[in-house]
Amino acid sequence: MAAAQSPDMEGGDLQYISRLIRLARHFVPAAVFDPTRSGYRSGTLCLLAFDKFYEKNGSPDRNKTTMYIPNEYAVQIAVEFPDLFVPFGSVNPYRHDAIQELEKCAQLGVTIIKWLPNSMGIDPSDEQCVPFYMKMNELGMALLVHIGEEHAVNAAYINNRLGNPLLLRRALDCGVKVIGAHCATEGMSADLDNGGVTVSCFSLFLRLMREDKYKGLLFGDISATCGFKRLPYLKQLLQATDIHDRLVYGSDYPVPAINLVVHTSKLLRQGFITQEEASVLNELYNYNPLLFDFACKRLVRGPSGEKFPPQVFKAHPLLPPFRHESKLLGSPV
Repeated sequence: MAAAQSPDMEGGDLQYISRLIRLARHFVPAAVFDPTRSGYRSGTLCLLAFDKFYEKNGSPDRNKTTMYIPNEYAVQIAVEFPDLFVPFGSVNPYRHDAIQELEKCAQLGVTIIKWLPNSMGIDPSDEQCVPFYMKMNELGMALLVHIGEEHAVNAAYINNRLGNPLLLRRALDCGVKVIGAHCATEGMSADLDNGGVTVSCFSLFLRLMREDKYKGLLFGDISATCGFKRLPYLKQLLQATDIHDRLVYGSDYPVPAINLVVHTSKLLRQGFITQEEASVLNELYNYNPLLFDFACKRLVRGPSGEKFPPQVFKAHPLLPPFRHESKLLGSPV
């Protein structure tokens, strides 16, 4: 509600989308019409769908579903505003029609599938997911999956064991390209490679990123990494320059629009930004928190001046291109 600037729940969805469009208008440059592609170039902001919680027997469980955003809804908004958005799908692999839903997403031009295992009840290491992974490969899709602790989407169900980065080995070994959301910069998990001792999720993520066999498959997004609880790992991430070529930008919106989460004062005290930069960022936050998040991540620096390189903020050449085919939906409603 804070992100949407909504005073109450009545009409909150429309208010949320309306504000997001206003912020995006100031974030994305004017639409560029590309006649060689018969339409707009893909927008730079990605709308994430969010599937329901499903039991392993394929039954949806409404009582364990904190929120549900259908794939069609994300696609519809992206089609209506092709200069601003591209849609990401979300398919729980335990649903009876998971393969068919993947194919439907592909027909709509969706190339990235979003999971939050901790809240959706998905074990990425489950052998039951293998047919799903093989279909993703066949369709040329990548998986954007939350790793690390989760505490925002937890009203109906949460199991933080499912955020263990090492559980991604199954998908990676099946050849799926995986983007680890937030680079696992929060929480602790069992080190399944070493007897189950509890270590930071971030250390497990770094281990996977540095394994040679995953260097063309595993990526990380930097969404949420400037949150005040993640700053110790933000420092280490900035210093891990050997993996910067496989990092991509993410905003984690609407979280940046909630000023309880990102504290420029703490970024300043810990040396990530200067006083002048903090003042400018504070002013920018009041104007556009989405743009604030982008600028903040361009500015933060490590102890020896390490920064996220410009390539992090561009489409990654090894990941599927973002696209959508509006002709398949007809005129948006």
